[in-house]
Amino acid sequence: MKRNLVLILAAFVFGVFVSACESSSSKDTTGKLKLELTDAPFPTDLVAEANVTIDKIEIRKSGESEENPFVLLSEEERTFNLLTLSNGVTANLVDMEIEVGSYDLIRLYVANAEIVLKDGTKYDLKIPSGAQTGIKIFIDPSIEVAGGLTAELLLDFNVSKSFVVQGNQDTPAGINGFIFKPSIKASNLSTAGRLVGTVFGAEDAGLEGAEVSVIAADTVYTATFTNENGEYTVLGIDAGTYNVEFAKEAYNSGSVEGVEITAANQTKLDVTLDVVEESTEGE
Repeated sequence: MKRNLVLILAAFVFGVFVSACESSSSKDTTGKLKLELTDAPFPTDLVAEANVTIDKIEIRKSGESEENPFVLLSEEERTFNLLTLSNGVTANLVDMEIEVGSYDLIRLYVANAEIVLKDGTKYDLKIPSGAQTGIKIFIDPSIEVAGGLTAELLLDFNVSKSFVVQGNQDTPAGINGFIFKPSIKASNLSTAGRLVGTVFGAEDAGLEGAEVSVIAADTVYTATFTNENGEYTVLGIDAGTYNVEFAKEAYNSGSVEGVEITAANQTKLDVTLDVVEESTEGE
């Protein structure tokens, strides 16, 4: 009886040991990848929707020499109105375990793209290569997936650059169509920061619809617009120093130089814009 009990106990301990080893091995060989989608907003009041249908996502492992170095992340067909994904709002594309390692390229397959104006007019757009070979989005620097940890990657879909207006965008009748030229930036959220704040107008009220532009080397790095409370959020900004410009019709523009963005942290920046004073010349 004692011998049987000892054998049963030994078998149990061995089973626990094997299970722990397998768990540890799995933890060392896979990590979690989270892939989010957001948008730098489209600066026209005539557009109601900017829709893209994504039906496949792949990621490439750095340094792989085999014929197909890509790892399949998703084949689920999903449609997103990119205009709803701004000012800090994101949509989850992928949340899964993948092999540990360094990854340097995303391939995003876009099956359809569509613009819908606020008057109901729809424009189905030609996909240049997104449906056949995928839109290539380089990850620079590469993102590292470590065992048992989560790596987060943000895809910033710049709508204003991706959906190019043909004609006069000031009126629906002036728009002749759109050309789809995908412009997407990948940001590693472990090495990028975010900028948040509020733009105030008269009587310290939040100013809706003010444009917030992050400037790097005299070029717009990314931009957003304030919400109904004057608040804004800009995600996925690489760590560094930037100038930030603020603009709103009927208000004097504002600029703040030397804004520090820190990796994996939040920088808060509030500003107040003054109303443009009416000219009194000739009175």
